Amino acid sequence: MTERAAVKAALKTQAVETPSWAYGNSGTRFKVFAQQGVPRDPREKLDDAAKVHEFTGVAPTVALHIPWDTVDDYAALARHAEERGLRLGAINSNTFQDDDYRLGSVCHPDAAVRRKAVDHLLECVDIMDATGSKDLKLWFADGTNYPGQDDIRARQDRLAEALAEVYERLGDDQRMLLEYKLFEPAFYTTDVPDWGTAYAHCLKLGPKAQVVVDTGHHAPGTNIEFIVATLLREGKLGGFDFNSRFYADDDLMVGAADPFQLFRIMYEVVRGGGLSGDVAFMLDQCHNVESKIPAIVRSVMNVQEATAKALLVDREALAAAQREGDVLGANAVLMDAFNTDVRPLLREVREEMGLDPDPMGAYARSGWAEKIVAERVGGRQAGWGA
Repeated sequence: MTERAAVKAALKTQAVETPSWAYGNSGTRFKVFAQQGVPRDPREKLDDAAKVHEFTGVAPTVALHIPWDTVDDYAALARHAEERGLRLGAINSNTFQDDDYRLGSVCHPDAAVRRKAVDHLLECVDIMDATGSKDLKLWFADGTNYPGQDDIRARQDRLAEALAEVYERLGDDQRMLLEYKLFEPAFYTTDVPDWGTAYAHCLKLGPKAQVVVDTGHHAPGTNIEFIVATLLREGKLGGFDFNSRFYADDDLMVGAADPFQLFRIMYEVVRGGGLSGDVAFMLDQCHNVESKIPAIVRSVMNVQEATAKALLVDREALAAAQREGDVLGANAVLMDAFNTDVRPLLREVREEMGLDPDPMGAYARSGWAEKIVAERVGGRQAGWGA
């Protein structure tokens, strides 16, 4: 197989999970902006996700968020997805919106609140059983705002106890993916603030616990590709939440602020074997001022372009330059790949997959946007908190 053929083959097998909440209404911390045609229930979210997969060919799974995507019959929801060529992906828990969680959830000083939070996480595993989902995604808003507000070490003990109980409930083919975030909403301490804390808990739990890297959850200047390389080396990188940010956790379209960073991350994924392994690639974005489905299509395309460039890195030339201490030569190898226009290559890939080579144009011509605006009238639109 030629190098070009190998790159194309890898791109054809890539999968990017889309999040159900990206199809609903969202906004800033000051305002949620409503759009016409937004889904009114989880099934309509899946209908929109099916269009993203139809035009990109690489978005076959959809992540759910509980309770935002609560339904009476999860097996029926899974069948609805299958009928549209999709599968249900990660189940995302929510332990941050109830009033009881003002001082935390699994780390809360009150045992009754901790019990409520853990019961919700166990409910999410039940939903995984019903939907066939393999991954439980955990992000905790837990933390403190003031020195002395709570015992930092005791909060870690409470977190470890909760995680251990949920871990024991997982099936043999299920995983726990622990996400971290530098700050927000707590400003003094965050209970899972960085990859080291997440890694330490996952290491103690066992092989079914892995770390999730959200590209927006780091301090400015953090070398995310180093984190990715290290977690891959340790076999503890479970997944990505792809987005982009200019200042903090902006949840903008992946690659919007720094496509070079996305390329560097994807090179380490390719280098570490993550592209062909069990790493879950998911978008975690909110589209507030732009149309939702086209923004998700564009985001999938951005991940594809960064991956294609990463696959085109001449690794033999790079290794040779590194062995020889050729600093500029090694850097030039990476820059040559990054500066390659991979759009013609991806058009070929799509044509060989039986897809329109222009996903954005194909969606615009499909009439789906006009259809959902006309048909989704009445009822309550899906959105934050819905």
